[in-house]
Amino acid sequence: MKLLNEVEPEVKVVVKQIDGGSEVKGHLADLGISEGTELTVVATEPVHVHAGPIALNAAAGREVVLARGWADKVYVEKGGETLPLLRLENGDKCTVKTLEGGKTFEDNFSELGIEKGGEVEFVRHLADDTLVFKINDKEINMGEGQASKVLIERDGGVRQINYLGEGDKAKISKIIGGTSLKEKFELLGMVEGKEITLVRKEATAPSPKKGTYVLAKIGEQLVTIGRGLTEKVRVE
Repeated sequence: MKLLNEVEPEVKVVVKQIDGGSEVKGHLADLGISEGTELTVVATEPVHVHAGPIALNAAAGREVVLARGWADKVYVEKGGETLPLLRLENGDKCTVKTLEGGKTFEDNFSELGIEKGGEVEFVRHLADDTLVFKINDKEINMGEGQASKVLIERDGGVRQINYLGEGDKAKISKIIGGTSLKEKFELLGMVEGKEITLVRKEATAPSPKKGTYVLAKIGEQLVTIGRGLTEKVRVE
């Protein structure tokens, strides 16, 4: 057996095993893939040459930043086709179909206004610039994607810290992410209630790293399967 992402184009295979729990199997079932399914790999293609985070218009037109690793967990429906969010281009509008990663991730996405059945618009790719913050006179550096997991109270509402201007101050409202991320931020002094200032942004050279997806045919239906899911499917 081999992994689905190792299959050459124009080769027909049968799904023999799906690794992972019920959620992985559920995501694949939504795409029409289960053990015993016959499919033909049409192509393995790069998602996008850009490796940084993205900006989306989510609920009520609110613009949010989504780290690349999180964006890779979102599948959307556009024109009757289910495909990874990262296949979209600027201005594309679609409906969120699947969110991978379980309830914790669904709750995190909900904080940003991204939910199953909701509409999103792909705004643009972002350079993964380094943001320099100050807490208690200590400077902290992080990329746009990591910073997107910090919510702040500002102007009577809650926003991601990415939207601070240079010199702006705000109070940290919430850290969205797992326990390890929160513990890491806590060591930096980034905890709820702390005041934080954006000192400056430092441009970062773009990375040539590419993600990939598999385009496959099941009967007459074309489906797009993201990298994370293709690594869970064993075929022969």
